[in-house]
Amino acid sequence: MKFQLESKDIQSKARAATITTDHGVIETPIFMPVGTVATVKGVHQSELKEQINPDIILGNTYHLYLRPKTDILEQAGGLHKFMNWDRNILTDSGGYQVYSLSGRRKIKEEGVKFKSHIDGSTHFFTPENVMEIQRTIGADIIMAFDECTPYPCEYNYARNSMHMTHRWLKRCINHLEKTPLKYDYNQTFFPIVQGSTYKDLRKQSAEFIASVEAEGNAIGGLSVGEPAEEMYEMTDVVCSILPEDKPRYLMGVGTPINILENIALGVDMFDCVMPTRNARNGMLFTAHGTINIKNKKWENDFSPIDPMGITDVDTQYSKAYLRHLFASKEMLGKQIASIHNLGFYLWLTREARKHIIAGDFLDWKNKMVHQMNKRL
Repeated sequence: MKFQLESKDIQSKARAATITTDHGVIETPIFMPVGTVATVKGVHQSELKEQINPDIILGNTYHLYLRPKTDILEQAGGLHKFMNWDRNILTDSGGYQVYSLSGRRKIKEEGVKFKSHIDGSTHFFTPENVMEIQRTIGADIIMAFDECTPYPCEYNYARNSMHMTHRWLKRCINHLEKTPLKYDYNQTFFPIVQGSTYKDLRKQSAEFIASVEAEGNAIGGLSVGEPAEEMYEMTDVVCSILPEDKPRYLMGVGTPINILENIALGVDMFDCVMPTRNARNGMLFTAHGTINIKNKKWENDFSPIDPMGITDVDTQYSKAYLRHLFASKEMLGKQIASIHNLGFYLWLTREARKHIIAGDFLDWKNKMVHQMNKRL
């Protein structure tokens, strides 16, 4: 992987860069649509490529391990071929999903024993087998196995968990070195900073992660219920320590406003289920505020969904028609809303990139935050 820093904002820590892998160039800042089980929900691959046009998408180790299972992925030649996606893919390690299974898992030094949410079967994740699973899935960027702590979290728990995540990281690296590539392209490994919302722990973890000298670094354990200001404070602490010449990935974040504020703090990469999950509930993000398309006020509004939107659906359909689809429980409504929201997220990060390069990012960001905070 190659990381090239192209431009830095004068008034903030925002930066524009390119990441080059064997599956192509990623221009940052970037939002990665979440394709949990080898699909971005409600979106065809042709729509994803031609309308939304992301340089990279995300898959999930936990879910792909359970379905379709790694042997199927290996027979297919990896996730790219299985889902017919010829651009970049990042897989998370399953640490967050294990965290979310709090009633169905047991964490020990060796690893995590958990019960499948599908059929209740018992499984065991270790740093070693998670590296093997991600080799088989075949993503371009793969993540270390970590423990994501809940919020709120007692200090001692957060500290002990952080140290275990660091020990697991060493095991991931050692095993990865002994595990050969399965396909004809390279993979890049990112470790993950933890430490909950404790500044001293975040600082300690960031210093440890930086010392590993991986090709990129991730920030985990945020956007799990903490106030936005605490998220920004922790991100600021970590980004001030992580090396400037490596990409920084803030996991699971977030709202459009969260993304812009964290770009200003020096983050390059984002992912979140919010654009598609909220779309399926009728919430549309736009540059001028948020629309609840289910509201009666849109019943006879025949204006385009978003005249400023980048996807075909934004001007092809009216707000009244989209509201009708939701009222009628037609699946097309959820599909249209998902395409719109993902298109908006990609537009937002690409506009941020343009303004970083132009040198007026901070003023533009502040204006956008004000506008997007409205309910339309």
